[in-house]
Amino acid sequence: QVQLVESGGGLVQAGGSLRLSCTASGRTFSNNGMGWFRQAPGKEREFVASINSSGRSTVYADSVKGRFTISRDSAKNTVYLQMNSLRPEDTAVYYCTAARYSGTYYQPGNYGYWGQGTQVTVSS
Repeated sequence: QVQLVESGGGLVQAGGSLRLSCTASGRTFSNNGMGWFRQAPGKEREFVASINSSGRSTVYADSVKGRFTISRDSAKNTVYLQMNSLRPEDTAVYYCTAARYSGTYYQPGNYGYWGQGTQVTVSS
């Protein structure tokens, strides 16, 4: 059974940092792009960041560019999201996802596996 399990969420004050981790089990995703999405209450799920299979190419939503960094350790089957300078508007459930192919992708339809999500709450 393939699983993506996120960790590292929590409550942080505005301006603080968190590092999310997502570890896959059941199969390797070393040949797949990986991504992070988020969903705030009452809003649609939105793209945050994506990294390709080699780790050399990354893309970000404009709202997080310069503050968030996505990275991966394929040997550990793990992808990370380092979040700095957090703002209250970053409050959401963050989802890790594995792409169907090796590139970077903005649309959720390009992703085949999803984690259960981890809550990030940023207080003002």
